[in-house]
Amino acid sequence: MDNKQIARILRETAQLLEIDGAIIGRYRSYEKAAELIDGLPESIAQLVTTPDKLEELPGIGERMVEHLQEIVKTGDYALRKKLLKKYPATILDLLELQSLGPKKVAFLWSHFKAGTVADVERVAKEGKLRDLPGFGEKTEQNILKAIEVFKKSSGRFHIDAAEAAAAEIISHIKKAGKAVEEVTPAGSLRRGKETVGDLDLLLTLGVGHTGQKQIDALAKHILEFPGIDQTLARGENKVSFTLQNGLQVDVRLLEKESFGAALLYFTGSKEHNVALRGRANDMGLTLNEYALATLKGEKPVAGRTEEEIYAKLKLDYIPPELRENTGEIAAAESHKLPHLIEWNDVKGDLQMHSTASDGKNSIEEMAEAARKLGHQYIAITDHSKAVTVANGLDEKRMAAHIRKIREASAKGLGIRVLAGAEVDILKDGSLDYSDELLAQLDVVVCSIHSYFNLERAAMTDRMMAAIENPYTQIIGHPTGRLLRRRDPLDYDMEKILEACARHGVAMECNSYPDRLDLKDVYLRMCRDRGVKVVISTDSHNAGNLAFIRYGVTMARRGWLEKRDVINTLPTEEFLAALRAKPGVSKSKAATEKKSAAKR
Repeated sequence: MDNKQIARILRETAQLLEIDGAIIGRYRSYEKAAELIDGLPESIAQLVTTPDKLEELPGIGERMVEHLQEIVKTGDYALRKKLLKKYPATILDLLELQSLGPKKVAFLWSHFKAGTVADVERVAKEGKLRDLPGFGEKTEQNILKAIEVFKKSSGRFHIDAAEAAAAEIISHIKKAGKAVEEVTPAGSLRRGKETVGDLDLLLTLGVGHTGQKQIDALAKHILEFPGIDQTLARGENKVSFTLQNGLQVDVRLLEKESFGAALLYFTGSKEHNVALRGRANDMGLTLNEYALATLKGEKPVAGRTEEEIYAKLKLDYIPPELRENTGEIAAAESHKLPHLIEWNDVKGDLQMHSTASDGKNSIEEMAEAARKLGHQYIAITDHSKAVTVANGLDEKRMAAHIRKIREASAKGLGIRVLAGAEVDILKDGSLDYSDELLAQLDVVVCSIHSYFNLERAAMTDRMMAAIENPYTQIIGHPTGRLLRRRDPLDYDMEKILEACARHGVAMECNSYPDRLDLKDVYLRMCRDRGVKVVISTDSHNAGNLAFIRYGVTMARRGWLEKRDVINTLPTEEFLAALRAKPGVSKSKAATEKKSAAKR
């Protein structure tokens, strides 16, 4: 089992315990262990063989080691199974709904035996919640809105979950040895979509292993993958199955000659493929999953690689992230495709949290993890005081925290550590810290964490007020969306981006897989309007810093180049590119920040 699977079992145990009314200390121990394990680079499955080493991890005691050993050995946990006899497994879906926490879920179960999303929708539509204590008519309406979000995203998986599943399956398939030359993900995962509906894997057969007997043996090996829940199909060149989490996987076994055509076809998107087929027809050719061929006689002219197919169609190669039929074919024809940003272009991470608020690692630990990723600088941006649930820092604590960050940066960590904060944008658009404190920060990230349901005009005014504040430099997770859980904030994006361009405020591309905010369409709007972009992870532990790659993928989908993202700049140039504080020129601001770092 990988760390994510183990963390999921612990997290579900914690959720079920909270629904069951367990004391906070009991379920929080499972939550903390899940958070820790989710971000660990080391494999828990290996660490359980050395319990002493496992107990060195914060929050992992002797009892938790026993729980982890049971999970690794059996693939489940007895307490979780016991609770799932008392409550239906679908009750965990209710916790995905915005506006419903464990206490409300427990209430709905005890009063209405509502254990599914459909049950809760029925009760809410019947108006049975509005007069109950702790609910009310507004909560009832919010629950119905949350159910609509859930239904729209049902059956889809976050990109990191799909990527992890693909990696496990590919690792298993490659154990077949020389029968397998390569296994390549296709579909929406390869295009970098925010969520994935199913997983397409293309397998090229090894030399001398293309006979039906060898293919049958390989198919048998694939279906021995331990995570399979149900086998759906096993044909001449395709194996289909579902995993235990419901994700459908299609593995196609191909010969080299048709690999490029198949990769192009199964990567999609459908709209991109339709446009390519139309172009091929206009040129007297036909394009399918097997080859690009002549219309007359169907003589293959390309098929081994995607590059040769695009070349035959008189197009520059189009990266998978752009294949959505949103102008990429015309750009490829006129040699005007963007030179998309690459992961190694990013030189710093501008949003992360330490133990000062709700993070799990110290300043030094976050810095070391970032340094290992190749970053030149980071900003520690713990929460401001309004976010009490995240142990937000009041002004006195933040002032002391700034000094601590500067001291850490001066230790010679091999990376520059900038003093930042994630400052709450309050309901009226004002910021959660005084101007005097904001002036002391190197990086000011401003975010919304409350009052998500304001009307469009009020939310637009709120955002405008924050952007017009002269201390605002970056808008964090700008639309506030949580994939599969919460819709984006409703405001006039066009007006907001115009204001950002006018005031020099950067928009964040938040890399956290639950957010991926801004989405690709808005990132392209930023590019077209000259709005600065930063790519950050919003990490709450050191392991999450690697999520930066998902933000880069979103930036690529938004047609962004290196020049569009300011944290591709070296430290001093990045600081100079940020909005200058009131009364401070950009050159002076950069000089002052450089001097402060040396002190």
